[in-house]
Amino acid sequence: MALDAVDASEGEFFVPDVPDALDLVLEVADMMSIFAAQRFVRIDRMRCEALAEAGLYGAQLNGIAERSVRLELASALRITEYAADELIRLAEAVVRRYPQVLDSLSRAGMTEKHASILVDGLDELEPHLLDGVLPEALALAEAEPVGSFRRRLRKLIDTARVDTLAERHEAALEKRRTFIEPAEDGMASWTLIGPAVEVRAGFDRVTAVAKVIGAQPEETRTLDQIRSDVMFDLLIEGNTGVHPVQARGIQAKVHVTVPVLALLEDGARTNGEPPVVEGIGPVPVAVARELCGSAPTMTRILTDPETGMVLSVSRDRYETPPWLRRIVTWRAERCMAPGCTMPASRCQIDHSIAWEHGGHTSLGNLCPLCQGHHTVKHHGGWTVTQIEGSGGALEWISPTGRRYLVQPERKVPVFTPVAVATDGRAPF
Repeated sequence: MALDAVDASEGEFFVPDVPDALDLVLEVADMMSIFAAQRFVRIDRMRCEALAEAGLYGAQLNGIAERSVRLELASALRITEYAADELIRLAEAVVRRYPQVLDSLSRAGMTEKHASILVDGLDELEPHLLDGVLPEALALAEAEPVGSFRRRLRKLIDTARVDTLAERHEAALEKRRTFIEPAEDGMASWTLIGPAVEVRAGFDRVTAVAKVIGAQPEETRTLDQIRSDVMFDLLIEGNTGVHPVQARGIQAKVHVTVPVLALLEDGARTNGEPPVVEGIGPVPVAVARELCGSAPTMTRILTDPETGMVLSVSRDRYETPPWLRRIVTWRAERCMAPGCTMPASRCQIDHSIAWEHGGHTSLGNLCPLCQGHHTVKHHGGWTVTQIEGSGGALEWISPTGRRYLVQPERKVPVFTPVAVATDGRAPF
């Protein structure tokens, strides 16, 4: 095909952009979102037509009609009835109750997975909270990768429902239980449902012990295998005498972030921000107070929007000191690679500008990266920059030149210079 000449006298020609391999993948992904929207519309229409026909013979047939639709859809799509029921549920939600989600999906503003997560989250909300949450939730769905979207939507919903958190937590405590389900080949699974803080703390302690055992030269078991064996050692024998000396006495570590006013008595206001436990999420103020008053291995971080801090050891040392590492991991909460959900406490601390290239060991040059993304950053052809003045945001530039912005979970306040009077006193 001949190219259209722009100015033949000067030898300049228009050269159309040629999509690269990723552009072609993105084109198909957009089509999949659009087709998913169409599928939801047609599934809901199928359901409504069946209900309308059944209604001619009495409302008591509605249940049979819905079951019939589910069976036929499962059979035609060659999926399980459970999966078909999920499709019908999502179709009803986006077509009937959340048309804004359908609109976004129809123009490839979000993926089908984003839509599913969003519907599940919105369905938790009390009706009077929906209008206040939906616009921001939609914006997150259209901007965030699935992992960080799920996390940020969870925070958005929990913050909106913070006034009822304590009551809901008390009600949920009534449902704590443990049960066993048989598996194949003489195995079984043991499920424990209980308070998230205790469950996470127990799991982290078992993991810490397992890692020490796994580091022994003669050890051949996987981490999961060791973790399972440690749990039985603790639950059945009740002691850790069979473990290496280094693995004894390890306690659970809990990181809790509490708005400082929440520690005051009589339910001081916290501007809608609930206390948060790393890896778990919001907890009632009473639980946060209890945690901050005990647990010697706790990292207590009190936040105050009017407080600033300067955190750096400059070029004096390469190794990140523990106090700076704690702030870096608290700020990010997760690996700072696009879409990664690895907890920051299990990540490596990376110098955005490498130490050997003049980078400082400072909050403005440090971020947590999981081992895999740390390797990709240094050897995968990516350029990663911590954006100055952003509070810890990273810009990732891929080998194809595409840019991805990753925001930290929290912002760390910094000192702002102020004018100083001639007598050396800061003005009020």
